[in-house]
Amino acid sequence: MSNSSSILTFIIVSFCLALILIMKKDSLPSNMKRYLALLALVMVGCSFILIVYSLLHMNTFMNMK
Repeated sequence: MSNSSSILTFIIVSFCLALILIMKKDSLPSNMKRYLALLALVMVGCSFILIVYSLLHMNTFMNMK
C-alpha cells in the first residue's frame, strides 16, 4: 500500500467515524461519548493537516516539472 493510499484511507475512516458519531449520538452511552468525540476530533484534525500537506506537496512537484 503506498503512502498516498494510506493517507486517503485514514481520511475516509476519520470522517466516517465522525459522521457515525453524529448520527448515533443519542444511542451511545454517556460515558463513552466524550472519549469517542475527542478521538474523532483528533482524527479529523489530523486529516485536515494531511490534506493540506498533500496539496502543498503536490504543488511542489508540479512546479518542478
